[in-house]
Amino acid sequence: MSPKIAQSIVRLLRDEEATTSVEYAVLLAMIVTAVVTAIGSVGSSSGGMWGGVESSLSAIGFGGS
Repeated sequence: MSPKIAQSIVRLLRDEEATTSVEYAVLLAMIVTAVVTAIGSVGSSSGGMWGGVESSLSAIGFGGS
């Protein structure tokens, strides 16, 4: 690793604003994880609901293959 890159890394680690940026990045990652988990859960629930609707419509003669 070149001395210039090493100096840049050390400067970044000591910089207060860089620390704040890392904190925001971690917070964003946590929010994204929560959103993806919620979407997956809702997707699974709604898939079952729509499957039930399809079955009901097929039973009375609408739709279906």
